Amino acid sequence: MIKINMPKGAEYIIEELNKHGFEAFIVGGCVRDALLGKEPSDWDITTSAKPEDIKRIFRHTVDTGILHGTVTVLIYGSKVSGKNGKNHESFEVTTYRVDGAYTDHRRPDKVTFTDQLVEDLKRRDFTINAMAYNDESGLVDIFDGQGCLENRVIACVGNAKDRFDEDALRILRAIRFSAQLGFDIEEKTLEAMKKQSALLREISAERIQAELTKLITSNNPDRLITAYELGITKIILPEFDAMMNTKQNNPYHLYNVGVHTVKAMENIAPVPVLRYTALLHDVGKPYTKKTGPDGVDHFYGHQEVSEKKAREILRRLKLDNNTVDKTCRLVLNHDYGIHGQLNEKSVRRFISRLGADNFEDFISIRKADMAGQSDYKLEERQADILFMTDVYNKIKENEQCISLSDMKLSGRDLIEMGVSQGKEIGAVLRELFERVLDTPELNDHEKLKEMAEKILSEKTTNE
Repeated sequence: MIKINMPKGAEYIIEELNKHGFEAFIVGGCVRDALLGKEPSDWDITTSAKPEDIKRIFRHTVDTGILHGTVTVLIYGSKVSGKNGKNHESFEVTTYRVDGAYTDHRRPDKVTFTDQLVEDLKRRDFTINAMAYNDESGLVDIFDGQGCLENRVIACVGNAKDRFDEDALRILRAIRFSAQLGFDIEEKTLEAMKKQSALLREISAERIQAELTKLITSNNPDRLITAYELGITKIILPEFDAMMNTKQNNPYHLYNVGVHTVKAMENIAPVPVLRYTALLHDVGKPYTKKTGPDGVDHFYGHQEVSEKKAREILRRLKLDNNTVDKTCRLVLNHDYGIHGQLNEKSVRRFISRLGADNFEDFISIRKADMAGQSDYKLEERQADILFMTDVYNKIKENEQCISLSDMKLSGRDLIEMGVSQGKEIGAVLRELFERVLDTPELNDHEKLKEMAEKILSEKTTNE
């Protein structure tokens, strides 16, 4: 018999519900992950107890989704596992329910509580998420979720069309689970996904973004191509379709823009900013493609167009401002130095403009970009990366000035020198900073003060 080791808090909740005459099981993703040998991030509990019963039995509760039967139970003291230094744990406890019609393809119009576990499991999305467990009954697996885990298959519970009619986001969730777990999608489920992909228009940007982020930060971001083949990206990310349909007849490239993009995502850390940068770094290419007389494709100015498109897409998907800004900064600068001679001064100025905190991410993007390209002039491009990295390391080691805040002369110093107007202070600081960027050795308080006095003197003379 299968044994799943639950947190103490989950065991306690199930035991207390049992003592009061109710059934209770851990259910869904935590069962799936436990059977896969993974540590579940959440332990959800399903029960025959009604919400009012749950609130009566447990002292500390929060009405998380009371209309849909969900109450969060907070467990304190000795019943807490003590992991991560927490002094309490929270568990969502949901009453067995049967969902009514889903007229908006997002949520049930109403729910009906039931005392039958099988009825609750019937409403769930995929077989691998429709298993329940407690220590007394063991694994309850009515729809062969365990078999699907063993065969590495994503399949809907019951009729796939019905499941997607109920909640169209499940179409994207199927791709996401496929990407996260490395599973194939069962044929009938695939057919229904393709036929019903247009239903994703009914889903909010926030829900789409949550699934897309999990998909592209998985170990298999190439499943985005499956989403393209099924007509899903046509709805949620039409720009990717444009990339998939843009060939690159250019010695630097082997693939169309879309496949190249996926290769870049596969070769960078699974961090949202980095994966979104890889996803969108060439999103402007379909709009800038020009084919020369020799048949070679060029994409002049695609960086600027990509940055603009990336900002539009990320805002449409409701990403937070920090992610949007950092991603767009990297997208705009991802091609720096490719077609020009590099020297210490130019690289130092680039790092100043980019922001030193973003430089290592920039290098990661450059390497990922190259991993999806041909070997044409590869050694030169690798040498450029080494040179830029050496300059960056030299900046750090020698604590060179690459921002106004690094300068050894401040606005306060200029005020003490008799400069009173803020506009004039800013102009002098910027001029000093430009000189220091070219010659780091000038970042000395006395030298800067002397230069500032000369600048002010020359300005007075000219006036």
